[in-house]
Amino acid sequence: MDGHARPRHGSRHRSWCCTFNAPPPSPENPHLSQRYHSNKSNCKSKLGPQKADPLSKFTTSISVPNSPQSSKSELSIVGRMDPRRILSPGRVSPIDHADSLEEDRHSSHATPSAAAVDSVPRSRSQSFRAKIESPDAHSSLDPSRVEEGGGEAYDVRLNLKRKNGEVMVLELNSAVLASNSEVFAGLIAGSSGKKMCRIEVPEVENLGVFRETIELMFEEDIAKRLIKIGVNRAIDTLEVAAGIMFRRGVLSCLKYLEAVPWTEHEEEKLRSLFTRFKFDDATSRDILARLYSQQSTDTLQNLARHLVSSITTCSDTNARNELKSLVKGLLSKSSVYEKEQPDINKEDFYSVCQSCLSVLVNLFEEASDAIPHERTGKKEMGKPLIARISRQVDNLNWLLEILLDRQMAEEFVDLWAHQGNLLKLHERASPMVRYELSRVSAILFIAMGTGKLHCCWEARSGLLQAWFGPMLLDFGWLQRCRKGLDMKALEEAMGQTLLTLPLKQQYVLFMEWFRCFSKNGTECPNLSKAFQIWWRRSFLRGSETNAVESR
Repeated sequence: MDGHARPRHGSRHRSWCCTFNAPPPSPENPHLSQRYHSNKSNCKSKLGPQKADPLSKFTTSISVPNSPQSSKSELSIVGRMDPRRILSPGRVSPIDHADSLEEDRHSSHATPSAAAVDSVPRSRSQSFRAKIESPDAHSSLDPSRVEEGGGEAYDVRLNLKRKNGEVMVLELNSAVLASNSEVFAGLIAGSSGKKMCRIEVPEVENLGVFRETIELMFEEDIAKRLIKIGVNRAIDTLEVAAGIMFRRGVLSCLKYLEAVPWTEHEEEKLRSLFTRFKFDDATSRDILARLYSQQSTDTLQNLARHLVSSITTCSDTNARNELKSLVKGLLSKSSVYEKEQPDINKEDFYSVCQSCLSVLVNLFEEASDAIPHERTGKKEMGKPLIARISRQVDNLNWLLEILLDRQMAEEFVDLWAHQGNLLKLHERASPMVRYELSRVSAILFIAMGTGKLHCCWEARSGLLQAWFGPMLLDFGWLQRCRKGLDMKALEEAMGQTLLTLPLKQQYVLFMEWFRCFSKNGTECPNLSKAFQIWWRRSFLRGSETNAVESR
């Protein structure tokens, strides 16, 4: 049909077929193969020629790993052809078993290396015969290598081997192979004068990708083929093409990959590939520009400061919450990007914190009528005062969570403990407004009580002396307006934080709690468990303490 077939046993076989004519001989089904070949002539005489259907898919039992490993392969000469051959990509043709065995015997006489693959099970090998146009299409084609019946030359047998013993044999034209691959061109030139050039590629990780890369040599428009196989397969093909120095394939893969989006997995594969291969084309520089940032560390730190400052001044609630989640995830120590980002500048974050505190002071002065309304920003006049105060507290808590995650919140304890103006304004403000300040104190108490925030006892003492009383007053409002706050965790953390102070300071603060709790009940935090521990340490073990002090 296409000039491929050769005459065998006095009859000409069909050029294309949709199935294998005979099951491959193997140790697992010898009787099935023998019975088939014994009845072959009878079946042909009865049935006569039949029209072949196109093969829709060629499947194998080969497992496909994530990426090939062609760059490590060494090429050598080998002989032995499998009984099954594929005449072109996706088409299968039967070849008589006896003729194949006879041809194998001739190959074994031609080279002593043929015995090297005799132990490979035939049931685990496949063969591919590439289609070429005509001997005139390749001027360097040796006429002695052209097959008798079709005018086509298959003078190279490429034997691909995996580590587990699986084999794929490709029958190719030397002119096409040599004109596309510099590696194969050198090997073919070294075996000139031989009727059949046998090349072995050992330790191929992915036989399917290697075969697809060879098939691209016979494609006029490689880009269309790459669009069909997708980005992940194109990266694998690029690796094989670079390993065999298939320059046309490498260029087509680079152009395709530069123009399409990647997933994170595909991006990591490209990073790994570009560390092992060097590509000189301008397209590779465009890909590298997408993989690696040329920004300096200072520029990235300035960017982080700009993002944080922009979020704290954002007026849209939904957008602000979305951006807070995004930036916090990027700056978090547990982020998947943490290894690639530099340390953030602590001073930049604390400068934003100080800016939020200044705005908060102005808002509480407005709430207590300490400043005229004319000084209020025009953009903020349309929003309720409570909403503006709540937004600034949310900003402070968001910044504090980032600082706690980066273990840089020790200075924030001192900063919050010395907010004398806010403490005075807290006394004059309405309970429905002032409780917002205790939300910041609650985050600090929980962090210290759970061991996430470590600071000296002077800092803990200053924080409790300043904000423990306001917390007792605001606890009832915090219960009604929790805004995501865990009240049980807050009560437990407050007690644990009190117990880290010297016993004399614990006495003062526990007595203050006792008076408030006896007057307001559940409107105050329940620190009974911590109070019992303090009582036991202070009085029940007092005799032991006196004995230690006397010694």
